[in-house]
This record gives sequence, C-alpha cells and structure tokens, in this order.
Amino acid sequence: MRTPFPFDPVMTAIAIAYQNKRLIADRVLPRVPVAKSEFKYLLHNLADGFTVPKTKTGRRGKVNEVTFSASEETASTEDFALDDPIPMDDIDQAPENYDPLEVSTEYLTNLILLDREVRTANLVFDASNYATSNKETLAAGDKFTADGSDPVEIITNALDSMVMRGTKMTIGRKAFSALSRHPLINKAVHGNSGDAGIASRQQIADLFELEEINVGEAFVNAAKKGQAANLQRAWGNNLLLSYHEDIVDTRRGTTFGFTAQYGDRMAGADEDKSIGYKGGMRNRSGESVKEIITAPDLGYLMTAVI
Repeated sequence: MRTPFPFDPVMTAIAIAYQNKRLIADRVLPRVPVAKSEFKYLLHNLADGFTVPKTKTGRRGKVNEVTFSASEETASTEDFALDDPIPMDDIDQAPENYDPLEVSTEYLTNLILLDREVRTANLVFDASNYATSNKETLAAGDKFTADGSDPVEIITNALDSMVMRGTKMTIGRKAFSALSRHPLINKAVHGNSGDAGIASRQQIADLFELEEINVGEAFVNAAKKGQAANLQRAWGNNLLLSYHEDIVDTRRGTTFGFTAQYGDRMAGADEDKSIGYKGGMRNRSGESVKEIITAPDLGYLMTAVI
C-alpha cells in the first residue's frame, strides 16, 4: 500500500499488536483480508440451499441442472484514522523509558477500535437488517429481569427457529448479568433450586449448545463535545444469535457476516512545524475496514431483553 505519510514500522507494530481485550467487534464480525479497497462478495439466496431439485437420473437420461442465484455485490473499505499533535518539548523532555509517540499510538489505536466497536454494535443490533421472523422485542413479562420470565424457553425457541442454528451469542453486559443470575438459568446449569448463584459464560454456552458468548463491555461518551460526559453502553440491552463458519472469505463460506480489511493497521509520525513554538510531531494511526452482514437470515435479534 503506497502512502506519502511516513508510517513507522515500530509504531505500526505497536498499532497492530495493540488489543483491548474488552472489545468484541473482531469476534462478532471477524476480519477477512481483501486485496484492494474495492472488493466483491456473494450475497446468497437462502432458498437455493434448501430447495430439493429432481436428482433421479435414467441410465441414459440427461442429468438435471441447477443454478444458484447468488448475487455479486460490490463494497469498499473505508479509512478510519486519528492524529495526535505532540509538541517537541514533550518529546525532548519525556522521562527515561517513556516514548510519547509510542504511548500516543496506543491511545489513538484504542479510540479507533472503540469507534469500530460502536459501528459493529449499531450494525448488528439494527432491527431493520432482519426479517420479521428473525427478530423480536421482548414483552415486559418476558424480560430477563421480570418475575416469571423464562429465558431458557425464549432463547431455545429462537435458536430452533433459525434456518441454521446459531453458533454465537452477542449480548450487552447488563443483559448478560441478568441472564447469568436468572433462577431458571442457574437451575438448569447447577441442578439446584435456582434461588441463588451465577452461571458462567461457558455454562450458558453449553446449555444452549453455543460455541461462543461475546459480552459487550464497552462504554462510549454520548455527549457532544464540550458537554459533560454521558457514558452509555455501546452494546445496550440487546441479544443476537448468529451462525458463523470458521473459515470464510469474501467469495466462499456461509456466515452471518465479516469485516473486510484492506492492508494492515498502520501508524507513524511526521514533522509538523505548526505545532506550538518549536514545532512537533503529528502522530497518526489508522486502518481501512468495512463491516458487512452477508447473511441476515443467519441472525436472530432480540431487543430490550432487560
């Protein structure tokens, strides 16, 4: 990837290696490399995989032909980057073993990944992306915090209704905490009365035969710049069940969705004489990605579960 900005291999390595383990976007919509910013992917017709054609063939008869109506869609990755202007005095007077540019790279990368977290949550929890049969808003009496509710039945019924049973659950932290403390969940996993206890992620995953449960922990400031902070949970009070395959790319594999990534995340710094009295360095970190739901029929969305 050619660029006139002087990206630095050391800071790029920091940006690539940096991981905020509380963020889950990479597990909800895993990254898939693409060779160019503009790429093509296949949007499959769900009916093709379940419509049984005539397969019986006579000894000299012509074998029946089938055609698949997958549509080829075009999309492009988008660039997401941030700059941090650092005065030269901050660099020259930095304490021993403290590199302001490297620390800045970590902070910038964290904000870029937090932005990706919010984009991913907004995309997969957007009810307009799902057919009526693949979404529901829980009624007051069915919420995981309501007396007499039965999340075991609700989640099991949702999984059973999916054309390909979900392999992952994605859920906001407060919603998962309510689910893990629910009496019927604890009764099911612990074999007790269910009046006390907390079920672990693994126990709940085993209960519903899921491969993974992703719990969204991230907070984001919803206030406008200059106003007092208003921290909101990025993943809200929603729950998504989705089917994923381990090995996919933009052309093969049946999976709920992925993130196309063009090139590696990059970081570097360039001289900026306009910073302060002595000038400074303009530090930059960024990446080029695109989050896509490729098969909304392989997801089931529950909103307002608490």
